[in-house]
Amino acid sequence: MVSALRGGLVRPWVALADMIYPPACAGCGVSTGTHRSLCPRCWSGVRFIERPYCEVLGSPFSHDLGPGILSAEAIADPPVFDRLRSAAIHDGVVRDLVLSLKYRDRTDLAPMMAGWMLRASDGTVAACDAILPIPLHRVRLFFRKYNQAAELARHLADLSGKPLLPATLLRTKRTTQQVGLGARARQDNVRGAFAIADGHESRIFGRRVVLVDDVYTTGATVAAATRALKKAGAADVTVLTFARAVGGLI
Repeated sequence: MVSALRGGLVRPWVALADMIYPPACAGCGVSTGTHRSLCPRCWSGVRFIERPYCEVLGSPFSHDLGPGILSAEAIADPPVFDRLRSAAIHDGVVRDLVLSLKYRDRTDLAPMMAGWMLRASDGTVAACDAILPIPLHRVRLFFRKYNQAAELARHLADLSGKPLLPATLLRTKRTTQQVGLGARARQDNVRGAFAIADGHESRIFGRRVVLVDDVYTTGATVAAATRALKKAGAADVTVLTFARAVGGLI
């Protein structure tokens, strides 16, 4: 009865909010039936990353090569993290969603994006002990006002019921923007940039953690962060991103 009463009180406010801010496609802005959704046209343009893919790097294969297959990249240059999973290819509407969240104050998109990430996590979120975002340096956070990775991690924790550790991994070095840098320059830029906050080591030691970021490109940032987590004794690190850059199917 209490729930029904509460619902009856909330519905008029929801209807009023919908009149002021009508539901619109998160991609192109056309009218839709619900908030935090895509219109059919934008939805059809999303390239979700589904199996088959490399079990380590999550790189999509053009055809099924059998269970447990690794990509040539994962074999030749194994990453420091244990596995990577991403929800979609970083192009078209997915790129627009990333840019809107990161630079256009569209934090309202984070719940929808986190839902896609949970689905793409391949059970790693369900099996983890904690969720951590890739942190921003305090100076950049001051000017940007929020951390897009932290927004995704927060909603991922809400959806999964897993603990969120937003202040455990720190960015101690003020790095330059990674955009426009080559792979080697990206590695040099973030080398030694992360550390575990004093007194938080026990939250990492022996734990299975999911490290959240918005986009995976060369992997330099998440690799540097993973090294700090592994140094603190993390037993297993899954990198989970909303999008990833893929040059072509393997």
